[in-house]
Amino acid sequence: VEVYARRPQVQERLTQQIADALVEYAGARGVIVVTECGHLCMSMRGIKKSSARTVTSAVRGLLRNPATRAEAMSLILDK
Repeated sequence: VEVYARRPQVQERLTQQIADALVEYAGARGVIVVTECGHLCMSMRGIKKSSARTVTSAVRGLLRNPATRAEAMSLILDK
């Protein structure tokens, strides 16, 4: 994660790169990556919301099945 996160980056690309790396390097057959980030551009200018958060996700492999994805996402997002 740190390899990709230290670069100038957009959140959507970061999420995709992490998912791709898990498949390629860990041999995962199914991956869901969810990132929740605070963006300085949203908190310091523009909408000026200090608590503004953005969530993105990337799905690979076996977890692309809609029912499986929905179950996994509900487990991830049900904090």
